[in-house]
Amino acid sequence: MTFSASRQRPPLPPPAEQPVFTLRFTASPRGARLARRLASHQMDAWGWGYGTPVHGAVELVVAELAANAVTHGRVPGRDAELRLSREPGGCVRVEVSDTRGERWPRTGSAGGEPDGEADGGRGLLLVAALSVDWGVCERAGGAPGKTVWAVIAPTMEAGPDLAAVGGPDLAAAGRGQPPTAGGDASTT
Repeated sequence: MTFSASRQRPPLPPPAEQPVFTLRFTASPRGARLARRLASHQMDAWGWGYGTPVHGAVELVVAELAANAVTHGRVPGRDAELRLSREPGGCVRVEVSDTRGERWPRTGSAGGEPDGEADGGRGLLLVAALSVDWGVCERAGGAPGKTVWAVIAPTMEAGPDLAAVGGPDLAAAGRGQPPTAGGDASTT
């Protein structure tokens, strides 16, 4: 079977020229890891190099939201979606959608503080600490599920104080170091 030239898609612009990056990924740990890695690549293409505070903040937010989507929002046979967009003023908007509409994360003080000895429960605190705003809404276009979004400011002068959010294990993970003995800071 051959296709005529008129039916072929036009070539995509280079990643640096795309104002929006969208990726559907499998609702699995491998899919969440892929979302984080490709978000990192896109941030580099947009000019926020590897190792810069904004790049690191977006990478961590994507990691947390994608991990939550595949852990708490998974519906067998349905994909999750990542969307990064450059907003006016240079902010980066991160959106992760899943198809589980009946399970929304608790926002604000209703979520409470996680138990100091608990292995989890700090992901959304991390998202709140790294973003200027975040929230949850229904998916666009009437699709089933929800979208958790966060807006990252482009002017982060220093990396986030992850120890204040989740203790030394989370701070070590944010620097790309393994957690200390007795704790596990990995999400994907």
